[in-house]
Amino acid sequence: MPALQGDASWPGENSPTDSGKKSVRIFPNTNQTRRAATLWPTTEPASRESFPDLCGSLKFDVLLDERSLEFGCPTSKKENLSHTTFLERLLQAEPAQRHQNTVARLIKEAHFPAIKTIDTFDWAHPTSLPKALILQTFKLDFVEQKQHLIFLGSGGLGKSHLATAIGVAACQREFKTLFTTAADLINRLVASQADHSLERALRKFTAPKLLILDELGYLPLDKQGRDLLFQVISKRAEAGSIILTTNKPFKEWTEVFQDHAVATAIAERLIEHGELIKIEGTSYRVKKRRLKNLGLNSSDHKE
Repeated sequence: MPALQGDASWPGENSPTDSGKKSVRIFPNTNQTRRAATLWPTTEPASRESFPDLCGSLKFDVLLDERSLEFGCPTSKKENLSHTTFLERLLQAEPAQRHQNTVARLIKEAHFPAIKTIDTFDWAHPTSLPKALILQTFKLDFVEQKQHLIFLGSGGLGKSHLATAIGVAACQREFKTLFTTAADLINRLVASQADHSLERALRKFTAPKLLILDELGYLPLDKQGRDLLFQVISKRAEAGSIILTTNKPFKEWTEVFQDHAVATAIAERLIEHGELIKIEGTSYRVKKRRLKNLGLNSSDHKE
């Protein structure tokens, strides 16, 4: 390929779609032309096989996607796009592709048990819940402000669903998120104490911008468990956000932690910068089982 001259325009710049535009001088002076000549490839054009490697070296996600080229090249030919316009379209798609890849990675790393969204939540099932407040949380201001949410209610009312849906929304905003049950968190930290990797394990739970701690209160905690959980919540209390789901009101947390002082300390840290969201009603799982025993399909039944 010959080196560009000082008055050269990009190939195809004066195509019919660019009629009426002046030719673009890429290198307006001799010095720029000389510098460009040293950078412009003088070898044969890259083969299709080497194209992914070239794009990979530039970290162009959208150009690495064969579908972008398979769709884009015929489209550009059909629309008679100039080279610059075609390249501009590809580069405009790059941020969206990178965002999509980042969101997919964050959702995978969050370890959600299942992907839930607010669109699939059954608002009609609980007998009482603050819908406006819950919808407000999806703006994720509480995450930006390092505040906390505590979902309180008996089992089967959708607490985990809502917590997961908020977590997925946080990933879509590119907030690093981690989902864990209280039991799994404690088990992992106990194991890390045994192999002397506690500090590294603690960072796993304290580093994310949002930690979702599910199912606190279903099992009582021994001294080791409550001390480890206290460390996580203390480290996160003002450094990042927590969404906690529990079936126990604060006044019953002493039964869970088996220590009034620790229960009070943890509750105070969460309440000081947190919002309590109380959900009331009958367990969805109990309702579904009752309808099944009556020979009814829960999806067809309306109360």
